[in-house]
Amino acid sequence: MSFCRSFHEAIESSGSGDTCDRPVIDAHLHMVDFLQESDGLTRLLDRMDAANVTKAAVFGLPVVKKWEADEPDRPHYYLDDDARCYYFTATDQLLEREYGALSPEGRGRLAPMLCGFNPTDRNAVFQVESRLAEGFWNGIGEILCRHDDLTSQTLEETSRMDHPALMPVYDLAGARGLPVLLHQNSTSVGIHDRFEYLDEVRKPLSEFPGTTFVWAHCGISRRVEHKLYHRMVEEMLREHDNLFVDISWVVYDQTVCSRKVPKKAWLDLMERYPDRFMVGSDLCGHFDLLGRTMARYDALLESLSDGARHKISYGNASRILKF
Repeated sequence: MSFCRSFHEAIESSGSGDTCDRPVIDAHLHMVDFLQESDGLTRLLDRMDAANVTKAAVFGLPVVKKWEADEPDRPHYYLDDDARCYYFTATDQLLEREYGALSPEGRGRLAPMLCGFNPTDRNAVFQVESRLAEGFWNGIGEILCRHDDLTSQTLEETSRMDHPALMPVYDLAGARGLPVLLHQNSTSVGIHDRFEYLDEVRKPLSEFPGTTFVWAHCGISRRVEHKLYHRMVEEMLREHDNLFVDISWVVYDQTVCSRKVPKKAWLDLMERYPDRFMVGSDLCGHFDLLGRTMARYDALLESLSDGARHKISYGNASRILKF
């Protein structure tokens, strides 16, 4: 069973309703899956209506999973078999086509983001600049840097947040006033007493203070753990005013909560930095579980003060993505 399916099964059995208690913005949603297939943005908007999700940041997937000759079953997720993934630039064109077919009202509810480039190719900045000339992109990402097993499965050198190919992309994003969303693990898989990859995060944050960075899943991924994770996140937020985080995917259930109840340490952290957190579904191409995925956050939002609740559920994403 792939982790994708097991994660979806966990959502289905989470006990959450299918509608959020209050309007929210989904700050992290892939229009396509790892085969570049999708239910389509019209279906997404229908599910958003049903789920009380008013707006969403949408982007493709910069890699596609290969179906190798010796694999009898077609894979749908990067963990379904041992085959590699490769960079797929056309993911932006798939999003552009779907987005362009929507009504003006539908387009107004979505913030399309550009991600179809190889983050280890120093030509990437020229490709990004060319695509941004089209004029309708609200941001750059999700850029896949260090990402548990996906790193070793991707046919390229290791992508990391401080790779020389990405530094001019950050500079360009800052000049254009566009946020950059990245997946970069804080440390390697396993339980550690230090965060091995934080220097790779700190370098671009320090060198490009005018660029808005959104750290997907607070730097957590599958099997990436640390007992005092919230303290590291607080330290990073304190050090870097240009850093924001989303708590989409496994970080919420795995780290923020204990038995589906938000931990006090995380609630206190969000109250201290209410301007820096966002929520998201991290669904990939298929949207039937949107309501249940986003409704998981109801317990968290209900536990926050009115001001923090509004910012984390809606205000921060609206401001950063310029809805």
